[in-house]
Amino acid sequence: MKYILLLVFAFTSLVYSQELNCKVTVNFEGLPVASREILKDFSQIIEDYMNKTKFLSTPWDGPKIECNLNIYFLSVSDETKFTAQVFVGSRRPIYKSTQNSQMVSIMDNTWGFAYLKGQALYANQSTFDPITSFLDFYAFLIIGFDADSFNKLGGTPYFTKAADICNLGGSSTFSNGWLKTNSSYNKRVLLDDILNEKYRPFREAYFNYHYNGIDLFETNPAAAQIAMSTVISALEAIRVKTDLNSVFVRTFFDAKNTEIIDRMKTYSDKEFFNMLKRVDPGHISKYDEVIKK
Repeated sequence: MKYILLLVFAFTSLVYSQELNCKVTVNFEGLPVASREILKDFSQIIEDYMNKTKFLSTPWDGPKIECNLNIYFLSVSDETKFTAQVFVGSRRPIYKSTQNSQMVSIMDNTWGFAYLKGQALYANQSTFDPITSFLDFYAFLIIGFDADSFNKLGGTPYFTKAADICNLGGSSTFSNGWLKTNSSYNKRVLLDDILNEKYRPFREAYFNYHYNGIDLFETNPAAAQIAMSTVISALEAIRVKTDLNSVFVRTFFDAKNTEIIDRMKTYSDKEFFNMLKRVDPGHISKYDEVIKK
């Protein structure tokens, strides 16, 4: 079945040299009028960078990954130094379904950079730039999660590249957001979690959740539910041994909680949602609603 799915995805798409199909929106209503003028073409410049940059050195086989960046400007200083929060989302197709599976759903509140009107953006992954490195980081994160869903631990090379960007950012003059903090979301902590051997069983179950679960749900929902449950079982096993207060785990459930509820609400194992509440207390009220029904 695994090889059949790979062939289906291959033959229903072209081979693309670039990896992303990214839609960018910008909101700068909170900024002075003069600053808005500087940013007039910003959304198109960012969108062009995300959609025209070749992030990988190897060919990209398959459809471009559908994703979006929603940028909300927060402040400006010295006329050219901006801070913004960014929602990052990405999706991947589900086999034999018109629906997509949400892969990334992140709100990053810590983007700071200097920008001049009409400034050109150049891709250079060996040096840190507060604009392009931020975009590169999320491109690799999006590609990494997509790859992990089709191949066991397939996203490791891309997560490693994202971690390298974190290291560069942490030693830059725009280090806010790139250094470790105790905030609910932190780029550096997220990548440390993803690449930590402790979470390897979670990542392996993440592949099973998608490839043998989500992708087979339309044709065999009972078997798909069993495969999907493995990711929660893996997290429960980790929780028993150690604290599960992980940015990686929270990021997973922020993207997946609705999808899990929709597909697992008829699951025969009634203990599933109680276990789910233990590993994802952030969405406990949603799971309680399912249990009460």
